[in-house]
Amino acid sequence: MTTSEPQAGTPSPEGDHDLPRSTRTEKNEVPDMTIFTQMESQVRSYSRSWPVVFDRARGSELFDEEGNAYLDFFSGAGALNYGHNNPYLKAALIDYLSDDRVVHSLDMFTTARREFLETFRSHILEPRDLDYKVIFPGPGGANAVEAALKLARKVTGRESVVNFTNAFHGMTLGALSVTGNSMKRGGAGVPLVHATPMPYDDYFAGEYPDFLYFERLLTDMGSGLNEPAAVIVESVQGEGGINAARADWLRGLSKLCKDHGILLILDDIQMGCGRTGGFFSFEEAGITPDIICLSKSISGYGLPMALTLVRPELDIWEPGEHNGTFRGISPAFVTATEAIRRYWADDELEKATLRKGMFVEGRFNAMVAKYPEAGLTAKGRGLARGLQFTEAEQASRVCKEAFSRGLLMETSGPDDEVMKILPALTTTGEELERGLAIIEASVAAVLDPS
Repeated sequence: MTTSEPQAGTPSPEGDHDLPRSTRTEKNEVPDMTIFTQMESQVRSYSRSWPVVFDRARGSELFDEEGNAYLDFFSGAGALNYGHNNPYLKAALIDYLSDDRVVHSLDMFTTARREFLETFRSHILEPRDLDYKVIFPGPGGANAVEAALKLARKVTGRESVVNFTNAFHGMTLGALSVTGNSMKRGGAGVPLVHATPMPYDDYFAGEYPDFLYFERLLTDMGSGLNEPAAVIVESVQGEGGINAARADWLRGLSKLCKDHGILLILDDIQMGCGRTGGFFSFEEAGITPDIICLSKSISGYGLPMALTLVRPELDIWEPGEHNGTFRGISPAFVTATEAIRRYWADDELEKATLRKGMFVEGRFNAMVAKYPEAGLTAKGRGLARGLQFTEAEQASRVCKEAFSRGLLMETSGPDDEVMKILPALTTTGEELERGLAIIEASVAAVLDPS
């Protein structure tokens, strides 16, 4: 199921691993991107960081039109936890499509939908003693968040939602209202209302007790804080800078919500489906959110799919009160079912992810120690990892250096100050070693160019 990873302390390989891959061409031809610049909006972003035309993908590698290989530590922003074109999921998908099975079904009952729900319940919910109703809100993570916010307000009769500093929950108006990034919020074009930000874990570097401000506002009749319908939180803030909340902090937040009759929404869109080890990122904290948002890797294959999980007593929708055209994409059900059966019938993937994550952490900590004057900070959990730079532009430069050596990764954080990696959970030990060697060479090129 998984390939063993290198052991901590393994020396960095020498030779070609910190250079462009041997399969990369020496051609100086510029790929034809005319149609993209002529036809596409300038809002596109990732294509600016990686100015090549990708054509094929397999496992942890992407290939451009010239056949050059790029090791992918981006994984579709976390949508490809099982790698590109995973052969097990691909076989199930091809079989389904070749047999003329239902592809689009709105919310009609289908065999594919039933098999997914049965497998999700038996392999994910029941082993964790969780009981949720499943909403298929639409194809993307923002749909899952919008459904969660909408239902929380309907259940409680309140309008206000509390979010956290540096949060990211999506690009639709409701999701943007609980997002912290000012650049993304600025694109809304209208006031973003009915949300109040609170400090995320370690926002004040431990100088104040957890929830001092939040709890004071909740209990002070003169605070002006509208009684919240819900609190929405990420266990690990991916786009916000790989900020990992402590288990104690999450437990404290859960208790605070219960004490004040506030619903707890856990946004597990990027960090769920095994990214931090357990299937859900909040498992180590031992909490039970009222509502959970899932998307990205839930389909397992990069196909559009999202879930909003709600405690049964919260499921008070009227029929058709929340709907959408693309709630029944059966190919995504098929690959999701196969991914869960293949990777979550036991705990082997979870244990491998935790081991690989610790290995990455050791190598990142070694870079922190190697460049003390740079003030680097290693961050993250599982296979969501980052290096934070005191000079924000250095993170972007490291990513650019890595791209030139055949590795894809991105930046995150309010100032793009964090170099962020999200390798596929199925990344092999050799691939992980090769990627880390490229990162080390890229960091050296930026911090120690001599």
